[in-house]
Amino acid sequence: MTFVTKLTFQSGDKAVLDRVVGDLKSLIEKKGAECRGPHADQPERTRVPQYRTLQPGDQFSAWNYTVYTRRLEIHGADQIARQVSEKDYPDSVHIEIELEQKKPLGHRRN
Repeated sequence: MTFVTKLTFQSGDKAVLDRVVGDLKSLIEKKGAECRGPHADQPERTRVPQYRTLQPGDQFSAWNYTVYTRRLEIHGADQIARQVSEKDYPDSVHIEIELEQKKPLGHRRN
C-alpha cells in the first residue's frame, strides 16, 4: 500500500509562502521522492468587521486581507513525509497535513 501525503499551506504573506513551498519542493525532489505541485488556489479576500466595543453598533473600518493557498502532494516516501511534517515553518504560514492510503488495483476489500 502506498501513502499520499497532502500538504496545504496558507498565508497572508505571498512571498514567504512561495519561498517556503519552493524550498520544500526542492528538498523533497533532492531526496528522490515524487512530488506533485505546488498547485495554487485563487487568493481568498476576507473582510472582518471591527467594533469599537464588545456590543454591536459603532464600528471601525473593516479589516481586509488576502489569504494565499498552495498545495503539494508527496507520493510514497513515508520517511520524507514525516521529516516534512516535523519541520519548523514561519509563524505566518499555516500548514495542514492529510494522509491518504492508496491500495493497488485489484486489491480486495475485506
